[in-house]
Amino acid sequence: MPTIVAADWGNWFRRYAPASPSAVQLLCLPHAGGAASQFLSLARELSPAVDVVSVQYPGRQDRRKEAPIENVHTLADQLCELLAPRPDQHVVIFGHSMGAVVGFELGLRIQRSAPGALLGLIASGRRAPVIHRDEDVHRRSDDEIIAEIRTLSGTDPGVLADDELLRMVLPALRADYRAVETYRYSDGDRLSAPIGVLVGESDPRVNLDEARAWQRLTDAGFSLRTFPGGHFYLNAHQAAVASAVAERIAEFQALPQRD
Repeated sequence: MPTIVAADWGNWFRRYAPASPSAVQLLCLPHAGGAASQFLSLARELSPAVDVVSVQYPGRQDRRKEAPIENVHTLADQLCELLAPRPDQHVVIFGHSMGAVVGFELGLRIQRSAPGALLGLIASGRRAPVIHRDEDVHRRSDDEIIAEIRTLSGTDPGVLADDELLRMVLPALRADYRAVETYRYSDGDRLSAPIGVLVGESDPRVNLDEARAWQRLTDAGFSLRTFPGGHFYLNAHQAAVASAVAERIAEFQALPQRD
């Protein structure tokens, strides 16, 4: 598995369940405003066969005093540097919403620095980076951003009901929206590893054509699976999502390794 600098482990990466020594590593990247704990149930479902490592972005929860990162490329650069992957190591990336975009960019960096280390990308709840849509949530007022996240039904109701707590998470949320909304795909960038896409059937942020467009970003295999529900379909289908992730990992491992 990738070597992680010891001093930064506690800040950036979280393990919520034990894994066997031979387990493939699944690096999980949360949505805008999300935290590593989003993947707690996934870690428990997949342990010990899969080593689930969740990323904690700066600016939230126990990292709330740190400045959030407002650029997808900067975030991917930092993660790749911390992971320091080698060609003999294997990792699968799983990103939801903004995390899927960060995961794609991180995957590009891993395959450049350590050919063969990336087994595959699982992109959840996000249109392919080749599909651009003008969005301006990060420019809206606090109240308008709060209204936006309410429509997606993915935020803890306890947070939404606590105005003081909600205002505390807004800087990180706005920064995340700025990062993903100002991101631009570089024409020609593709992964040599396969991509598996998971999406909610009624997700207001991505339709099936936009989800299928991920196929244009891989030189290897592609799959698409839909689930009942909206943008945060995975909250209501935790066991099924864990099963789908495990299936994608097995498929990635069975494919001939590409540089």
